[in-house]
Amino acid sequence: MVLNMAGKPNVLIVGGGTMGRGIAALCASTGHETLLYELDAAARGGLRSSIESSWQRAAASGRLDPGQLDRARGFLHIVDSLEEAAGAYCAIEAVPELLELKRAVFERLDSLCPTASVLGSNTSSLSISAIAAATRRPERVVGIHFFNPVAAMPLVEIVSGNETSAATQERAAAFAESLGKRAIRVSDSPGFATSRLGLALGLEAMRMVEEGVAGVEDIDLAMELGYGHRMGPLKTSDLVGLDIRLAIADTLASALNEERFRAPGILRTLVARGHTGRKSGRGFYRWDGQHPAEPAVTRETES
Repeated sequence: MVLNMAGKPNVLIVGGGTMGRGIAALCASTGHETLLYELDAAARGGLRSSIESSWQRAAASGRLDPGQLDRARGFLHIVDSLEEAAGAYCAIEAVPELLELKRAVFERLDSLCPTASVLGSNTSSLSISAIAAATRRPERVVGIHFFNPVAAMPLVEIVSGNETSAATQERAAAFAESLGKRAIRVSDSPGFATSRLGLALGLEAMRMVEEGVAGVEDIDLAMELGYGHRMGPLKTSDLVGLDIRLAIADTLASALNEERFRAPGILRTLVARGHTGRKSGRGFYRWDGQHPAEPAVTRETES
């Protein structure tokens, strides 16, 4: 294991999207030597400034002290090649939810990472066993599923494939805890625990909007005030990304052959229009103005 000056192991993150940036920012801010790789060279060029902006916002709000921010800058390295994986204690894949893409990444990581490395996937719904089959070490492949926004959400889901070893599970859970997260352990079932539960609630909330049962904000308030949820299912869906919610719904509907996971028309319509939630500025809410976000969807506007 390669340790840095803070006594923590090196970590490689593959994928510079919302989740990859968030995971890398968290790893660096908690003292891990962090390598972040993004295939798209143009996107790669903006990764550091994007992450540093998130740290500056955290420092301004008191969630990150200035000294921690300065140290984090030194722990973050944007790399131009996966060859940098040679010293990684843990490699975490955070590319889009496409099985063949993830398998290709793991095949490459398998050829580059030390034999003792933990190979983790941030997938929220795809089979860890199917991903692990692309490697020669399925016992060292595990799901390490973070939640958005990574810095704020306290949970990490550790998902064991059919051949994931107990030692790999322990190392993945310990790694999550080194980031200040609480780890839960689940088996490799479609949607795991969190995506399956969250999606079921989110899809039903979307159907209620379609059917005119209640408005977007009222449905969310029902769960926030009536059931103590920190955030309602529609606002949560916007935060996760409606395109991601749609991909997970299609995966679960196919894998489980369950009608309850069939994506409602309103979700497909929003995604087709590019309204994917907070990252696009609009989903069930408008996110491009001042907070609090304002509902953007009614039954009439999306029918």
